[in-house]
Amino acid sequence: MTILVTGGAGFIGSHLVPRLLDAGHAVRILDTLSPQIHGQIPEGLDWLRETPGLEFIRGSVADRETLEKAVDGVEAIVHLASETGTGQSMYEISRYCHENVQGTAELCQVLAASKGHGVKRVLLSSSRSVYGEGAYLRPSDQARVTPSARTAAALRARQWEPVCPETGEALELVPTREDDRTAPSSIYAATKLMQEDLLRITCDSMGIGYGILRLQNVYGEGQSLKNPYTGILSIFSTKIRRGLELPIYEDGLESRDFVHVSDVVAAFAKALATPEPVNGIVNVGYGQATSVLDVAASLSRAFGAEPNTRITGEYRLGDIRHNAADVTRLQTLLGHTPEVNLDTGLSRFAAWVGTQALPEDQLEKAKAELVQKGLMG
Repeated sequence: MTILVTGGAGFIGSHLVPRLLDAGHAVRILDTLSPQIHGQIPEGLDWLRETPGLEFIRGSVADRETLEKAVDGVEAIVHLASETGTGQSMYEISRYCHENVQGTAELCQVLAASKGHGVKRVLLSSSRSVYGEGAYLRPSDQARVTPSARTAAALRARQWEPVCPETGEALELVPTREDDRTAPSSIYAATKLMQEDLLRITCDSMGIGYGILRLQNVYGEGQSLKNPYTGILSIFSTKIRRGLELPIYEDGLESRDFVHVSDVVAAFAKALATPEPVNGIVNVGYGQATSVLDVAASLSRAFGAEPNTRITGEYRLGDIRHNAADVTRLQTLLGHTPEVNLDTGLSRFAAWVGTQALPEDQLEKAKAELVQKGLMG
């Protein structure tokens, strides 16, 4: 089978493509090689030219002519190409919509207009961010609720935890299921949800099998160490190596579900290989919430350093408080149980980071942009 992987030179793609090649598939990559991810002069990408069975096209999914060439002759598509910075999306709105929404619309247009194409299955890399705050239980009656995004006023008042929109009572976090309400709280999240709808409607109408994989916080060897707008572990790793303190926003108890890239790649590979397409949504996470304060301490120890953290009380508009995935469908539909726990994954990540050139610490630059635009307090 010939498979097109959009954004295939990026973090997830650089792990997925070798696995697909090892399974005997031919792979074509379409990627812009974004400077924000790969640097102004991309390095370490010789594998794109030298790997047998791999074809590389440099270009954007938002360019229809390039996309038509990329889709020609393929039987399956894994759509990874996306801008991914939550905070940055709040002030680069048109760029995020162009790359994420228009890029996906162009892909759907090509699938709809090119009647002779051989595409039988399309997988989309979506995000847990589409849930917003995700699922909670209301203690008074055990009702399952999804609170609204935290307001700027609440964040200014240091009211970090979401409350029930009906009763105002404190809520209990539970793993979010695929059928829980979606409520994006950032432009990035809104673009991911639009990607889902565009792909679902197009594939349903044309009889193309599809799968939407909603990824939690993906980390691991190979992720960009140069992008200050996304990837908290990459940002922290640079500060640890430079002997700098780790600034922890809010009160440090905000939590995320960290999933190692190898488990994400396994999910995509299995979603491609299932006899029948998923034709639906699957959460991909480890299934466990870990606080930012705890993961900062664990990462520091993985580097052999004592944690040097400072809780700043700062916040970013558009950030969620908590989220963890219910991974039941991942296990039952795709037959994958997450294998890499956080301690193991952080050890592997730290060992890889130690082999890389020490990048510039750009967090303050990214933060200054948010503050200037009134998106951080």
